[in-house]
Amino acid sequence: MVNDNVTKFTSTEEAVDGRKWIVVDGEGQTVGRLASRIASALRGKNLPSYTPQSDDGNFVVVVNADKVIFTGKKWSQKVYYHHSGWPGGLKTKPAKELFEKRPEEIIRKAVFGMLPKDGALSYQLKRKLKIYVGAEHPHAAQQCVAVEPSRLGFSAVAG
Repeated sequence: MVNDNVTKFTSTEEAVDGRKWIVVDGEGQTVGRLASRIASALRGKNLPSYTPQSDDGNFVVVVNADKVIFTGKKWSQKVYYHHSGWPGGLKTKPAKELFEKRPEEIIRKAVFGMLPKDGALSYQLKRKLKIYVGAEHPHAAQQCVAVEPSRLGFSAVAG
């Protein structure tokens, strides 16, 4: 007797060959909104074959990371934390100070906070994010597709 009420789940293979390289211009974009769209594209949530346990997303190249914006008073009030691991080793840095030294870290920290925390999937997703300060990037050989940030993570990148 065959039980027809059993739900079958088939996992999709990782589409390594079907991945795209997406170029996003960060100029004039709000950090949080840009980061959420980048995280969605890295996970592949816009694809019909999305499964939470697999890495089906695209590579994302962010250019002009030094031209992103914060709204309100976040430049002076937002604080980034880092701990050295030693007692009393909590270090703080305001957003403006971090932006002056390493502007790409603002986007990197925002995106990484929206991805799975630890494990193999986390490390795979983090390797697919490339952030550059200027308008140039060394990934021209990958036939990158320029995408409007407002369309990133939606059906414009699917397929």
